[in-house]
Amino acid sequence: MLDDIPSRPSGIRLAPSSALQPGESARVDVDGKVIALFNVDGHFYAIDDACLHMAGPLSEGMVLEGTVTCPWHGWSYELETGKRVGQTGSPLRKYRVDVVEHWITFYED
Repeated sequence: MLDDIPSRPSGIRLAPSSALQPGESARVDVDGKVIALFNVDGHFYAIDDACLHMAGPLSEGMVLEGTVTCPWHGWSYELETGKRVGQTGSPLRKYRVDVVEHWITFYED
């Protein structure tokens, strides 16, 4: 009977969910990967922190309507997908994050 229950991949606890309030972002190093972590109205998003243009810190960018804009040269990316707004090409890598037992939890997927 227990064999019928799907296993959940283990994640990495980043911080208590209360540590990143709505509207805030943070730069986080996870196993050598530098990611930008965002809390948008209680929903958490994680993407590579380096802008594809000149590696500007997206964790310091302005978030508006589900996008983040690089503070260096204005390139914008969708938080949900990592795609550059209004452009084609390779997207930023996005990562799955969830709140598990009041912890922001990172999954490599």
